[in-house]
Amino acid sequence: MITMEDIIREGHPTLRDVAKEVTIPPSNEDIAILQSMFDYVINSQDPELSQKYGLRPGIGLAAPQINVAKRMIAIHVTDENGELYSYALFNPKIISHSIEKSYLTTGEGCLSVDRDVPGIVPRYARIKIKAVNIDGEDITIRLKGLPAIVFQHEIDHLNGVMFYDHINSEDPFAVPQNAIAIGR
Repeated sequence: MITMEDIIREGHPTLRDVAKEVTIPPSNEDIAILQSMFDYVINSQDPELSQKYGLRPGIGLAAPQINVAKRMIAIHVTDENGELYSYALFNPKIISHSIEKSYLTTGEGCLSVDRDVPGIVPRYARIKIKAVNIDGEDITIRLKGLPAIVFQHEIDHLNGVMFYDHINSEDPFAVPQNAIAIGR
């Protein structure tokens, strides 16, 4: 079981590396790693389990955050309509995106960042993703709102990008033009 001790923190070089593609079909080891990441995001949202094991609640986790430089992400999040987006994916890739931007009004956080980093993180409002699910099936997902932001945050990890890299250093609270504000 993954715990907070397994999650590396900012400053660790793996967080700045570009992760390698996972060979498909995935190995049993890669499937086990992805399953444990998926279990973490689900368990971390359970108040009893998160308290028992000292898990910081998370809605997404990328393999580089557990010091595995491979293109794997796990996401478990509900959108503003209460619809659940629960995925464990290999080699996720954004294949198209809107010009329109969106951002979280509360800013973004990260299990690998132990400090509050205030500022607006501009993201694409809508994205389309291709990936391979944990069962080895090719899938395409269209996303908007909070799930789109979470997927972009996790895919950034696969490319060595941290959320605060997107914050405008001159004006951290600059709202992108015509962007959709998303509350949490």
